[in-house]
Amino acid sequence: MSVPQRRCGIGYDSHRFGGDGPLILGGVEIPGEQALKGHSDADVVAHAVTDALLGAAGLGDIGEHFPDDDPRLAGADSIGLLAEALEALEGRGWRVVNVDISVLAERPRLGAFKAPMAERLAGALRIDASAVNVKAKSNEGMGFVGRGEGIAALAVGQIERTG
Repeated sequence: MSVPQRRCGIGYDSHRFGGDGPLILGGVEIPGEQALKGHSDADVVAHAVTDALLGAAGLGDIGEHFPDDDPRLAGADSIGLLAEALEALEGRGWRVVNVDISVLAERPRLGAFKAPMAERLAGALRIDASAVNVKAKSNEGMGFVGRGEGIAALAVGQIERTG
């Protein structure tokens, strides 16, 4: 059976507010906001993208590659973890075509940060920023996101065979 030349995967992540340090989303520091709580820098955007791409390549999920009980990952830069995941994909003959991300947050307002997030993610993925789409949505007051307890992100990534 032949392997498809293109695949897509979906990723999801969420973290609650209450972490130490700055709020990081898509590798971009969001000034004046409370950090998310997590073992790494709790970048829900980078985590969702990583999960989407690993899934597309059939390489499991982010927790298998970067377990939250690994002491070397405490406070880790999630963009660096995304770059490591990309190396695993490329080592198996895949390259990223595009990613599409929805960030679910009541706060902060993210309009001014979408383009910088796309640029930072594109750099880590070695693709043009036009192939990274970042959307910001509120949850209209519903659920943990709507109550302002945390932030969630969904990502879809498409990969294709190289060569």
